[in-house]
Amino acid sequence: MSESKHPVRRGSYPELTWQAVIVGYFLGALIAVSIGYASLLLGFSIEGSELAAILGFGILRGLMRRTSIVENNINQTLASSVNAASAGMMFSVPALFILNYTDFNVPLMVLGCITGGILGIAFIIPLRKQMIDFERLAYPGGIAVATILKSPGAGIRKAYLLLAGAVVSGIVKVFYVTFGFTNMQVGDWLGLPEYMNVVFYVSVMTIGVGYLSGRGGIYFIVGGYVCFWILAPILNWQGLPEINTLLAGGADNLRTSLFRPLGIGMLIGGAITGVALALPLIASAVRSMQEAARTKTAASKDELPIRLLYVAVGGGFLLMLFMSELSVPEMTLARGVMMALLGTLWVWMAGVILSECIGRTNWSPLSGMTLIAVTILIFIASRGEGLADRPTVIASVMVGAAACVAMSQATDLMLDLKTGYLVGAIPRKQQIAQFLGTWLGPLLIVPLVFVLHNDAPLGGSEYPAPQGVALASVIQGILGGDVPSMKYLAGAGLGAVLSASGVGGLGILVGLGFYLPFNIVMTYSIGTALRFATDRFAGKSFADNAGIPIAAGLIVGEALVGVGNALIQIVRATAGGAG
Repeated sequence: MSESKHPVRRGSYPELTWQAVIVGYFLGALIAVSIGYASLLLGFSIEGSELAAILGFGILRGLMRRTSIVENNINQTLASSVNAASAGMMFSVPALFILNYTDFNVPLMVLGCITGGILGIAFIIPLRKQMIDFERLAYPGGIAVATILKSPGAGIRKAYLLLAGAVVSGIVKVFYVTFGFTNMQVGDWLGLPEYMNVVFYVSVMTIGVGYLSGRGGIYFIVGGYVCFWILAPILNWQGLPEINTLLAGGADNLRTSLFRPLGIGMLIGGAITGVALALPLIASAVRSMQEAARTKTAASKDELPIRLLYVAVGGGFLLMLFMSELSVPEMTLARGVMMALLGTLWVWMAGVILSECIGRTNWSPLSGMTLIAVTILIFIASRGEGLADRPTVIASVMVGAAACVAMSQATDLMLDLKTGYLVGAIPRKQQIAQFLGTWLGPLLIVPLVFVLHNDAPLGGSEYPAPQGVALASVIQGILGGDVPSMKYLAGAGLGAVLSASGVGGLGILVGLGFYLPFNIVMTYSIGTALRFATDRFAGKSFADNAGIPIAAGLIVGEALVGVGNALIQIVRATAGGAG
């Protein structure tokens, strides 16, 4: 019998290698900056695992000639761990900038978010076998990444398409930054009424995000079109004096005075309702923990040891206590302990609930969990006599940001472990990769927020930061600020009703459409329409093989040029001031 011409591989495939780790750090940094930038613009984050898997093929397989699927799986696990900070921090930290509370302890914020990420990972590890092996939760995002990893030949082609999209996007961004061309006044060209606000924001990144969202973006678009193409004409037709005053100030005045407060309320009401609807998952989560303990999965050779959980719990509690006491010197030890205890318990409970939510529905009420946590922390911290409002808010948001990163890391790890389950990876090695990626994200995101805020204030037209504005608005209400409470309450009621409809996150998505400038919504709708068109006429395989990689590239290219431009403006302003 003749020997095969192809050598038979013996032993395990390369998995947790230095090549995968280095590539993971590089791609994680690239994706975290890009998606963090996009999050401030659009108000929601994008999972980075697919981008990392596609680009990983281009580097590991295309350039480095490495062929292991499980090695690329480690790359995407580590890269998405770095990116998890972009969602966790962009939902919380911008609130401090919007409130002009930028004098917080930056090293402590970074350290807290890193430790929070470690805590979230440690809490969720004992649940892996129960949620993935036993309950077989779907985790659609994890399945999508596994599909990419199982098609290495197509992966390299997708990487080239992604890079091509990034180059085109970057060139377009340079063009309209250079010439100051940011909006297309289509309504003026067509002679439409100003209150219909038919203006397109010039941003191929926004088109790319719309394409990636596909059908999920419909509800976001509906919110914006309802405001300006249905409600605005009705209000104009009614001719009420107060409405005429708003309309006389232009379409943007109508948005900031009416639709934006309603949108903020919808974000809050939708987020809280989403959490309430997820409460039954707590019982499921407790049963999962009990089952995991009975099967002793943490002692398995495939898992990291359970003692990591105990160390993380103790370390996380002590750090949150340290953050509370250092941020608010007047705070009593008892209240500091209460804040630290709540933060630690909230990370555990919320992390498990979110993992169940995203496993069953591919939707996570992360912003709602953060909103509730920060609100409770403020109430706990503010009971001390003579306690200043400013340090109280700073301490609460810092602890809340750490908890938010922890929740984001927990859900990200479960998605990646589902991918690993499908491609035959070793869970222990993925868990190590997730730990290795936690430190880099906060180190990148905090400076990024400062850079973009110095370029243009967060919460404004350049960087709307809707989730940060919603959190800041709640804080202002707690502190007795001058806020349009009736509009917030009306929006909260509408958001609650929409979220209770059974469509995951409906109140939040429609609320974002109310809140964001309509020019962004209109441009986003182009991407969504393109996705529908390609699915209808070219087949869904076109989106998987070409459309999605190109759209991802459009996000990366414009975001990197946008961040670079912000840095250049800051350097010029600094040099001008020094001169």
